[in-house]
Amino acid sequence: MAYKRVAQTIKKQRKSGLWGDNVLGLASNKTLGWKDVGTVAQYRHLLELGVPHEDRVFRETDRYFYRLLSRDESPDLLAEYKSAAKGNPELAAWSRALFREAATAALAHAGRVEDPRVRGAAHRMASQVSHFLRSELAAKPIVRKGNRNILHPETTPPTVLSVAVVAYMPSLQRERAGFVERLCSFLAQPAPKKKYVLPIGRKIIQPTYQLLGNPIEADRSGNAKDLPLALYWMELLARLGMLHTNEVALRVLARLLSDVDKHGVWSPKSLRSLPKSPSKLADFAFPLELDGKTMERRQADVTFRLALIAKAAGWTLEYT
Repeated sequence: MAYKRVAQTIKKQRKSGLWGDNVLGLASNKTLGWKDVGTVAQYRHLLELGVPHEDRVFRETDRYFYRLLSRDESPDLLAEYKSAAKGNPELAAWSRALFREAATAALAHAGRVEDPRVRGAAHRMASQVSHFLRSELAAKPIVRKGNRNILHPETTPPTVLSVAVVAYMPSLQRERAGFVERLCSFLAQPAPKKKYVLPIGRKIIQPTYQLLGNPIEADRSGNAKDLPLALYWMELLARLGMLHTNEVALRVLARLLSDVDKHGVWSPKSLRSLPKSPSKLADFAFPLELDGKTMERRQADVTFRLALIAKAAGWTLEYT
């Protein structure tokens, strides 16, 4: 709790329990009116930094999250979509559904995996994704409409958030083992290369969290284009017991492990700065060591993540 980054993050929280007056924001965005990183990312960042979930900083945010899970229809819960959703019921319904996924992921991350509200939301989410994976739309989710490629309006694909929910809930994995296998098989396939948008009522949304295939991109040598996301994704796959099903993830992991020295420290030949994430989807977890002025501090986060992946995968670690 004495860590400077923890104090800085807590200080930005509003009385409502929100950060940046938005739920899903991954960075400040003047166009959308987001002054800072959103609530779910800040909440999970504090969890990654080790702040216990019993701390009062989470109290008001938890109330907001549980209101989302209860399907409260209050317009105040729409946060960043409150204005845009007026007169657009499709956008209101879509944003509420995505907010519920985000709230469930945050609460599952916080360890509330046996809470009946979290379990109920997680099972509903899994059922929707399972329906998509069994449908013909899973093979061709993108359609052409006018001059745009759009996501078929009847699709309910997995998201980074829904996969995180399943990864943090071992009991759900046991109860729906077949679903987990289908999910990871789908996410091991290459993602479509053509770009697409989400038409929600009269609003066109750029996809951020939606997954139509493997989110990890890497060259033949295993160098990931988005290393923070790759590390986070490998951790989720390890928690799911499905790391072995993703060829690209294994290639990236092998590359990273080849740069680990005899002391278990990630030591690439040239590391002048901390790796950046183009997607920002894993920025809540990387980096936790913000002061990267020394080589040791630049190595710390990747070293830690590799050890965490290994532990989640059931490997035996030797400490020197």
